[in-house]
Amino acid sequence: MTHESRLDRLLRQLLWGRRTAALATLQTLPGAESVPFTTPAVSFVPYAIDSTAQVLVLHVSALAAHTRNLRQSPAVSLLITAPEDAAQPVHALERVAIQGQAVLLAPEAAASARAAYLRRFPEAAPMTALGDFQFVQIIPSVGRHVAGFGAARDLSAEELKALLTS
Repeated sequence: MTHESRLDRLLRQLLWGRRTAALATLQTLPGAESVPFTTPAVSFVPYAIDSTAQVLVLHVSALAAHTRNLRQSPAVSLLITAPEDAAQPVHALERVAIQGQAVLLAPEAAASARAAYLRRFPEAAPMTALGDFQFVQIIPSVGRHVAGFGAARDLSAEELKALLTS
């Protein structure tokens, strides 16, 4: 068995232990004199991990603003945080920000994503049959992990993908 560093172990526990994230997408809005501009938009989303594909998986509605944004620009960021603990300073809260690319999956290409999502959220099975929902893979490109005061590091796509394996 390969040795896993303390920080990798903490991050693996965070990724696999949490079920929700803040999703940042790029939203195009009309600007002054009808010149559109792009601004960040943040949503709260449940996520699963497809360890075979080494991606994070979302299940999104066509009605959601973040889905429209993903269709316009696949660039995303996910922020996953440890739960707050009243006995600990919030500045030391463990967190990871993952930048990546979103891939909206056609139903025939979503079997692995669907299986991963339903392992984590079995109660969502009826929603996965609705026609206005689809699965999205978030392919990590880089990340920033803060494990507490003085314990921050940058992560490559390869390092993130390794932590997404079970």
